[in-house]
Amino acid sequence: KEAIEELEKDVVRLETITSRFSSIGSTPVLKDEKAFETIAQAVKYLKTRMPQSVNFQFNSTLNDDFLIAINKPLFDWAIENIIKNGVDAMVGNGKITVELKEFDEQNLTLDISDTGKGMTKKVQKNIFNPGFTTKQRGWGLGLTLTKRIIENYHNGKVFIKSSELGKGTTFRILLNATINNA
Repeated sequence: KEAIEELEKDVVRLETITSRFSSIGSTPVLKDEKAFETIAQAVKYLKTRMPQSVNFQFNSTLNDDFLIAINKPLFDWAIENIIKNGVDAMVGNGKITVELKEFDEQNLTLDISDTGKGMTKKVQKNIFNPGFTTKQRGWGLGLTLTKRIIENYHNGKVFIKSSELGKGTTFRILLNATINNA
């Protein structure tokens, strides 16, 4: 039964991937979503598909009243790109911490941290450039797409909050939020 449920999730995920690629290059439709619920679901999905040697921690100080205007398939893709890069930097063994909190009355912060190898200043400077990669394989498009998704489509900001060689990296996403008064 569990295997069937996971397969159904994977079918939905394949539909999502199709939707993502058809959305790139066009103006996506944004919909108000509950920030906590949306991010918790994305983390939960990724957690089940990563090596068990990766420990996931999700912390939030938000309640369900905070809404973010997003295109869920694209937004989830941005989070996935950052988390997968973190897992790669840890060589599949370490800790991913996702923290969601109120920044001010109109903004939320989403910090995604890994316990990977960290980045030099030179890598940090180039990490969002198209084609830039530190991996043996890959096209160097994941974080470029993440930046476009967060900044161009969702009017947010994404940047490296901190990185220390041998200790890990934290990416920060700033998002506009509204409080649900319904």
